[in-house]
Formats: sequence, C-alpha cells, structure tokens
Amino acid sequence: MNTEQLYQQRLARYVTAMRNEKPDRVPIRPFVAEFTGKYAGYTCQEVAHDYNKAFDAARKCARDFDWDAVVPSMVYVWTGLAQAAGLRYYGIPGIHVPPTTGFCYIEPAEEEAFMKEDEYDALIDDPTGFLYNVWLPRVSTEIGRAGREGTYRNNLSFVKGAMAMLSYFYAFGPQINRLRTESGTVSAISGIFKSPFDIIADKLRGYIGLTMDMATQPDKVLKACEALMPHLCHVGLSTADPNRQVPIGFWMHRGCVPFVTPAQFKSHYWPTLKPIIEEYWKNGHQTLFYAEGDWNYHLDDFAELPDRAIVYHADRGDIFKVHEKLGHKFCLSGGIPNVMLSYGKPAEVREYCRKVIQGVAGDGGYIMDAGAIMQDDTSIENMRVMTEAVHEFGVYSSGSSAGTSLPPCEVPSSIADRSALRGMAGRPAPGIKPGACFPWEKKVKEIPKLTGDPELMRNVWENIDGLANTYIWQLLLSL
Repeated sequence: MNTEQLYQQRLARYVTAMRNEKPDRVPIRPFVAEFTGKYAGYTCQEVAHDYNKAFDAARKCARDFDWDAVVPSMVYVWTGLAQAAGLRYYGIPGIHVPPTTGFCYIEPAEEEAFMKEDEYDALIDDPTGFLYNVWLPRVSTEIGRAGREGTYRNNLSFVKGAMAMLSYFYAFGPQINRLRTESGTVSAISGIFKSPFDIIADKLRGYIGLTMDMATQPDKVLKACEALMPHLCHVGLSTADPNRQVPIGFWMHRGCVPFVTPAQFKSHYWPTLKPIIEEYWKNGHQTLFYAEGDWNYHLDDFAELPDRAIVYHADRGDIFKVHEKLGHKFCLSGGIPNVMLSYGKPAEVREYCRKVIQGVAGDGGYIMDAGAIMQDDTSIENMRVMTEAVHEFGVYSSGSSAGTSLPPCEVPSSIADRSALRGMAGRPAPGIKPGACFPWEKKVKEIPKLTGDPELMRNVWENIDGLANTYIWQLLLSL
C-alpha cells in the first residue's frame, strides 16, 4: 500500500468513527504536544521557539508510531509570534520558565485583569474595537494605549506580529501536506473556537473577576457573551475544513461545575454556546468538544445537540458514564488518564486501554487518545503500549471504512435535520459585522468621488480589512 492509499484508509477510518459508526479499527489520534519534542530529541524551548522543529517532531511521531491522525503541531503557541506581539500572559521556555518546561499561561491578579468591571458596555458596543483599543495594549509589553503618540516599538510590534502570524499560519499548509505524503497521516482538526463565557474568563476579566461579575452584574456578562457570539462563530467557520471532514477544535475551560454553578451554566454558558454549535453543524461542520477537566455534570445538556454534530472528548470525566449518556448520539474520544500514561506500568496501561475499547468502542464511534494534551512527562514506552493496544484490541470483525471518507454531515438522515436548525439565525446583527474592523461603508464616505468600479474597490478593501480582523481575533483565541 502506498502512502496516499494509507492516507485514504486512515481518513475513512477517522471519518467513519466520527460519524459514530464502526470502521475497520478504532482510530488513534493522540493530541501530543511537548511529548513530540521529547521523542525527537528536542527541548521544550526548541519546539516552542522553532515551529519547524515542532513540525518535524510531529511528523516523526506520526511516522514512527503509525498513528491515524495528529494535530500538525500541538505546541501551538509559537513564541516568536508571542514575543513579537509582546504578550504578557505567557511563561516562555528559556525566558520566564526553564527550557525544559513547556510554555504556560500566567493569569493576572484580579486588580490587573485585562478588562475592568466597568468596561462591559465598550466590549458589547464593538468587540473588535475593544480588543484593539483596550485589550491589546494591556496584554502587550510593546503597544501603547489608543490615542497616545505612536512609538517605534509600538509600530514594530504590529508589523512584526502580523508578518510572524502570516509566516506561521502559512506554514501549516505544507506541514499538513507532508504528514499526508510522508506518513499517510490525517490532520486531526481544522479551525478554532472557544465559548463566549470562556473568553471572558480566560482573556478578559479573568476567572475571579468573572465570578464576581456573575454576582454583581450578571446581565452585563450575558450581553457581553451575546455580543461575542457572532464574532467567535465567524472565526470558527472561516478557519474550518473546507472539505468538512475534520472537526472544528473547541477548547472547553471554565464553564463547568464547580467553576460555575449549575444555574450559571444554564443561564450564561449554554445558551450562548449551543446556537454556535448548531450553526456549525447547519453548515456541515462537526465540533470537537475538548472537555478539559470534568464535564460529566453537563452531559444531559450536550445530548440536546443533533446526532453526530460533535465529537466529545473526555478528559477527567468518567469515559464510561460519558458513553452511557452520549455514546448513542456522538463519537467519543479520550478517557485514558494522563497520569497513568506518565507514571503507570505498561501492563496497567495496556489493561486500561483494553477496558476502554471493550466498554466504550464496541459499536464503533470511539477514537483512542489520552484524556488531556500530552506533554513531556508522558512515557514513550507507555505511548507505544497505548498504540499497540489499539491494534491488538481495536479491530472490528464486521466494521468497514471503505468509501466513507465523505464528511460526517453527509449521512442522509442528518441532512434534513441540519436544514431545520435555527443556529444563529434571528439573532440581532452586530453593529460591525464579523470579519471586519473598519467597514467599507465607513471608508467609502471618506472618498470624495468614485471614478471606477465600486465593487472591485469594496472587495479589495474588505479582504485586506479582514486580515486585520484575523490578526486580533487569532491573538485572542489561538495565542
């Protein structure tokens, strides 16, 4: 079998499982970060600072371990871009933390939150403008506040940051192609999304600030979540797989019990998340619910989503309870404890993988992976054992992935269901549409007289303006 045939076999296997059906074998799709550097002989600093080394390490692991799918680089925060933008909230290997430690998020103290408690109205009025004018100057060591005279370092930061982002993002296409042609490996996800509530908790008010706001001004928090919805939805759709085969990555952080109360989940988190997930499915895209932590309390809510609309990844949540609640509707992944993969005995890992495969994957619809992203404490030997367990215990006697590499959304029974979804329809349109910073409608008023084709000028303006929009929202979501 040549590499392209192997790729097509793995793509079909992966897509079949994500359809919640039975392929020829359980797919394995490890979300491996600093582990890849450890295996390839690089330090955490090397894979964080040099994305080409991170790409090389991911390819080496994919080839040597014979995996079905991987993320092109799970060491996603390239420190070259983080430093160009001057981001304060990262501990960078070799600078703020030892070179043998992975990058880490530094949450500011409550009084130093990147958004103040009285700034909700500004965020609600124009989320993109707020990010540029208020949020970015606060999170950056290089950028001055809006209205102040520009400085050399301020101007350099925008040029270097934008050029670094283009350099980095454009490198993913060749990396995905090399995974396909060199080892027949599928790129596991495409696109990025976080919930409105998590954005406020992670990057704006901080967890403590948001907790206080939920007690003192919950209506403002809800309106802010609603204002963020169309913009976050746009980012997910505009970065999703155009072939609609692999899911949009959704990283779930602080919206679960006990970080919030059950009532707060019902009033704020879920009603501003569910319409976006429905909109993605309405447009033919699955969403990978990467449920970091334990989200078992909310499984009944997730079961409200249409069949196959999501792939649900279990971290600390009980994978067997997840299967009981969601396995009839969605493909599941994960559930192998990271602590076990790091410090357990190989025989223990093998037996637990067998238990999960037999208890969760019997009817298909399961993808093997650890519970959480694997860093450099993961044992190489235990990784081999987990991989071998899939080949030993995960073969289906009656399964098939032949001819099923069409998107999961193309199952006939789901097409009518998708068209009937409301999704984001009927919601108020934001003052400045998603994907724009300075709309053409404003720009054209500054031009004394149009002497040529206005549509040509509009298209060029909106395309370039959209790049500026991409820059700020990707800083918020990806970095």
